Amino acid sequence: MVRVLAVADEVCDALWGARAAALEPDLVLAAGDLPWDYLEFLASVTDRPVVFVPGNHDPAVSSARQHRSGQFLRAGMPCEPPRPAGCHNADGVVLDAAGLRIAGLGGCVRYRPGPNQYSQREYHKRAARLLRRVGRLQRRLPGPVDVLLTHAPPRGLGDEDDRPHVGIDALHPVLDRLHPRWHLHGHIHPYGHPRPDRRVGETTIRNVVPYRMFEIPDVRDSAPGDRDDP
Repeated sequence: MVRVLAVADEVCDALWGARAAALEPDLVLAAGDLPWDYLEFLASVTDRPVVFVPGNHDPAVSSARQHRSGQFLRAGMPCEPPRPAGCHNADGVVLDAAGLRIAGLGGCVRYRPGPNQYSQREYHKRAARLLRRVGRLQRRLPGPVDVLLTHAPPRGLGDEDDRPHVGIDALHPVLDRLHPRWHLHGHIHPYGHPRPDRRVGETTIRNVVPYRMFEIPDVRDSAPGDRDDP
């Protein structure tokens, strides 16, 4: 059983204190539009992996790479470590953390100039690259994708009609191909009215703004269903 703390879009004051550690998550998943300081705090206070995708209000994520000496380099020159420190960027890649396989796509459909925004056509290309990466990994290390982590939801499944909050068309073929157990997203603020989960085949789609705590059973567990914490 993997205890997941999922966060997005709105800083929760309670999590700045002792509550994040008291929840005892095995993994923190962040769906974007949160200050880097907040994610770094969650990584520090929980002492657990933090996996994130950037949102449309986040800065561009640094492409710095770490040399074997420990120094971070950008274009061959020394630079500051990329932020958020201690967190793993899943945007456009697939990775394993806390026993779960996570595929991610950050940003939202472009509605103004700025980083982490893409046209629907660009999202189709990004989604195709992600599926190829998942396929290569599964050929080498067989296993399903447990979580699809995105900032924006699929179009027509939890999005809104206004231009800044329209969903991503390309997520539909991703769900069709990967059949993740969970698709977690942010971007759509509930404003005091929690958004209901949605089901697409084997996948539960959940809006995690500002945070949700739940458990994902190991695929080997025989207990049916997933249980939310109150």
